[in-house]
Amino acid sequence: MRLSRSFAPAVVALALVLTLPPESSPAGRPDPFGAACRSTVIGSQVIAHCFNPYVAVDRVRLHIECARWWDIDSDSASVETGPAQTVRLTGRCWKEVRSVWFSHQRPERAG
Repeated sequence: MRLSRSFAPAVVALALVLTLPPESSPAGRPDPFGAACRSTVIGSQVIAHCFNPYVAVDRVRLHIECARWWDIDSDSASVETGPAQTVRLTGRCWKEVRSVWFSHQRPERAG
């Protein structure tokens, strides 16, 4: 019996998948972490929204680098973003904004 040419690649792919080693158990994987953030720059103003889809709390900070050498860059205070929570962060430069980015941190555990 001869396999058709369109069916043979599927059989080979299935054989390869079945011979791959199993992944580590879910308990061995790190917890998903990190709020999804987006920013909008309007002139010298920065408005950011971060949504945390995960169970772990995320401490989010907004960092703004200004374009002019004399304009002071800024870092916001960290804001705790709980599960299924959206937070708004704002900041500004005196003139133009060069770049915007976010940092994420797990809260410190008490004990």
